Amino acid sequence: MKDEERIAHVEHVCAALAGAGEPITFVSVANRSGVSRVTLYRNPALRALVEEHRAQAREAHSLLGLAAQLANLRLSVEALAERVRRHEEQIRLLSRSRKQAD
Repeated sequence: MKDEERIAHVEHVCAALAGAGEPITFVSVANRSGVSRVTLYRNPALRALVEEHRAQAREAHSLLGLAAQLANLRLSVEALAERVRRHEEQIRLLSRSRKQAD
């Protein structure tokens, strides 16, 4: 398995564990991914990936982590709403110009 494939696979396993509400540990990631614990610890990219997911999982269950997630979601929704408004305006302008052309 190439390094990029291994990173993508470990990322997928970490996301699956987090989605299932299971603890993200080097042992659980190694068991699910088929990548040895030694490789997970020794490969800096894989180690950072597992540790980042572990930190996110810990924060997700704290009040501060939930507040940060809520703030990020609010910003995402606001950005989407603005984009929808721009698209609706473009549709209105196109509809007007089409009516005038007919």
